[in-house]
Amino acid sequence: MFAVTGRGAQGGHDFGREIGEDEEYGLKPMNCPGHCLLYKSQKRSYKDLPIRYADFSPLHRNELSGALSGLTRLRRFHQDDGHIFCRQSQLKQEILRTLDFVQVVYRKLNLGNYKFRLGTRPEQSIGTVNDWETAEGHLTMALEESGRSYYINHGDGAFYGPKIDIVLTDADGKEHQTATIQLDFQLPKRFELEIDSSEPGTKETPVLIHRAVLGSLERFMALMMESYNGKWPFWMNPRQLIILTVGQDPDVRQRAGEIAQQLASPDARPDAQTLIARNFKVDCDNSDESIKKKILNARKKGYTFFAVVGHRNLEQPPDKQTLDISLATHPKEEHVQEAVKAFQHCRVSRTFPESHSSPVTAKATTLSLTVQQCQELMTDLESQYL
Repeated sequence: MFAVTGRGAQGGHDFGREIGEDEEYGLKPMNCPGHCLLYKSQKRSYKDLPIRYADFSPLHRNELSGALSGLTRLRRFHQDDGHIFCRQSQLKQEILRTLDFVQVVYRKLNLGNYKFRLGTRPEQSIGTVNDWETAEGHLTMALEESGRSYYINHGDGAFYGPKIDIVLTDADGKEHQTATIQLDFQLPKRFELEIDSSEPGTKETPVLIHRAVLGSLERFMALMMESYNGKWPFWMNPRQLIILTVGQDPDVRQRAGEIAQQLASPDARPDAQTLIARNFKVDCDNSDESIKKKILNARKKGYTFFAVVGHRNLEQPPDKQTLDISLATHPKEEHVQEAVKAFQHCRVSRTFPESHSSPVTAKATTLSLTVQQCQELMTDLESQYL
């Protein structure tokens, strides 16, 4: 797959090879060799390990045209590629940490229906049998200790080492591998990577862990689109809130636009903990359509919330003016449950003073909130994921 001298680095054309594979320069198919060179650029001590690299740069695979399929299989894609260089004594801890990382991310994304698959040595492989047995033992031990259920797919490992794949199923029942954890004893040897051992004057070879949590970002997005079916969680929704105006009064329309701008950027300063400035996706519909038609459109477009603004809402001074905010999605939709809970229960109720005229109850479907209270609702919802 890769020689340290570089495939085609001599500029020669080997007879029988496909055009595009033997030039001096080519499109990068993987990050592993580059990360090995990065590791090798400095002298490494056992005290430096583990060393972890991450890379989101585009990768390229010359897939057959018949194998291409939407976002799930592309010739150019992005991968949350990571490589961990560690000692054998650190393997179990690093694998367990990566498994925990996968579980945290998938839980946040509400992707609970996934399976762990252990791939063992294939017929065509490199390395000694002892290396393979050691690597498979580390992966099996980590899975057993983590308490996660898994199944073994014999002969499904990469040619350089065994792997743990996380498998998601799409709406058609087809399985897709997303996250992966692969052990590699061979690439560090081929690149002659070394560690200054704890014993003076001795060297040892590190072990390489290839890991991806999401895998191909394009494929993962396709699976999430199918899984959510357009009902995105609030923090991921490109349509979080829409302001709907009642009537055709220019003052109402102007004020609705101002409120939309306020809600879209409640605070330009970064949050003290996350260092991320709050920015929400807020639109405004001040068309001549009836309010019933506007609400119907908001539901069809997948907004999490809609807020109605009319003459009645503007009777108070600006700092006391309220919005009639409602859930645009059905409260029983699985992927908007966090919005429902925040809308109906403690997260919202603790935000507002007891004297508020419209207290939050478990049966509330519409709330009359000030602009600041609406900002707090959205901030509270987003904060659950940052």
